[in-house]
This record gives sequence, structure tokens and C-alpha cells, in this order.
Amino acid sequence: MTVKKLFLIRHGKAEEHSFLKKDYDRNLIEKGQKRTALIAQKLIAHLNSGKTQVVSSTANRALQTARIFCDVIHYPQQDIQLEKGIYEAYYSDILRVINTIPDDVEQVLVFGHNPGLSDLTNYLCHSSIDLKTSHAVEIILPENFNFSEISGGTCHLQTVITE
Repeated sequence: MTVKKLFLIRHGKAEEHSFLKKDYDRNLIEKGQKRTALIAQKLIAHLNSGKTQVVSSTANRALQTARIFCDVIHYPQQDIQLEKGIYEAYYSDILRVINTIPDDVEQVLVFGHNPGLSDLTNYLCHSSIDLKTSHAVEIILPENFNFSEISGGTCHLQTVITE
């Protein structure tokens, strides 16, 4: 049986906060796009060949990050599962989305925001990390576990993928 993996990926570097644009609508800046593409290239070595599901917050910067990763790993952008509830979500809200992933999926990539993604990593793996923009964590599920079964302390933090 293939080991199932969960990748939690924080959006790339985005425009500064401004009164002219809602936080939800902020876009990636050029530096964020380049760093995202670099980390996506590094992620390829960590992927298995099994069925993949990509889930993304609908906020501009998260979805733009997801699209860059999808282009690099050759995942169809139209298959991205959009989840508005990941934006400004607590870790438990993100986990509820992950817990709905079908049993035949072998790896999931979730694109979102802090502090939710860092908090979720720390909850699942009893770790203490703070994801920087564009960074990804690779989390290993216990043998014979499905995404519907993961909860606090059940997973292993394999690595943090950085530039």
C-alpha cells in the first residue's frame, strides 16, 4: 500500500495590505510568483504517483499559488477543489475539509493561509512550525489511514519544503 501524504502550502508573497483592496482580493507579487514556482519544482521530488487532489482557498493569492503549482506538477487547474471556507479558517475548519477527501486519493495538496495551515501542521504532527509564504510541509499519514481518519497527533511531519 502506498503511503498517503498531505501537503499544506501557504500562498506566495502577496501585495501589501491596503485600504484600496480587500484582503481577500490581494494578488501575488512577482517575487511571490517566482518563489512559488521554485518551491513547486522542489515539491515534485516528494510526490508519489498515486491519485492526487488539490484543494485551495478561493482568495486570489492562494488560488494563484495553487495554479502555479498545478502548472509545474501537471495537474489540471480545472480539477482544483475550491473551498472558500479555508480563507481565514481555524485549523479545525481546514481539517474538516481534508476529512472529506475520498479514500482512493493518495495525496492531497491544500493551499491556504496562516495561521490556519501552521496550526494544522502543529496539531496533526505535534510539531512547532510557522510556515513562511510559498513554503510547504509534507505530512505522512499512518499506514492504512485515510484522510477521513486523521486528527491530532496522528501524523508525521516529514519535511518543510523551502527555497
